[in-house]
Amino acid sequence: MSKFQLQTRRLLLRDFDITDFDQVHEYACQPEVSRYMEWGPNTKDDTRRFLIESIGLNSKDPRLDFELAVILESENRILGGGGIHVSSRANNEGWIGYCFNQDNWGIGYATEAAQALVEYGFNNLQLNRIFATTAPGNKASQNVLQKVGMKHEGSMREHKLVRGAYRDTELFAVIKSDFQSSREP
Repeated sequence: MSKFQLQTRRLLLRDFDITDFDQVHEYACQPEVSRYMEWGPNTKDDTRRFLIESIGLNSKDPRLDFELAVILESENRILGGGGIHVSSRANNEGWIGYCFNQDNWGIGYATEAAQALVEYGFNNLQLNRIFATTAPGNKASQNVLQKVGMKHEGSMREHKLVRGAYRDTELFAVIKSDFQSSREP
């Protein structure tokens, strides 16, 4: 079975492999990286469990979930991870998420990876709507979502239970017609 891959100018997004453990754990255990996430900081067991679950998605048929390593091709180094997931086939809706090693923030890698995920969702998964959520204070992630064409749709109060406390989330989304019209010359 061949591995799934998406190519961008600088990045390769591909299925995770168990041999990615050290590079994934390097960022997944960082408190600042997991600050706005629902998980972490990861223990080694948490990271191992994440990789096993992510690899398990690869054999689903039809494949509706893609958790991918984001690799800087020029260095063959994992920068972080990103994914696209079909949340409703009946409504042709999906969501994206991403997480990067703190050393790789502010360089445009998250935007480049998120753009590839959105394009794949519309062009290959035939989605009509793609959304993402962020913590209210995660301005960097909100900027990434806006750069890939998502619009802020609102705030969801006490939407997620994170580390024993309910947290609000900000909802961003892009629909296929808006995405296509933004790409026309």
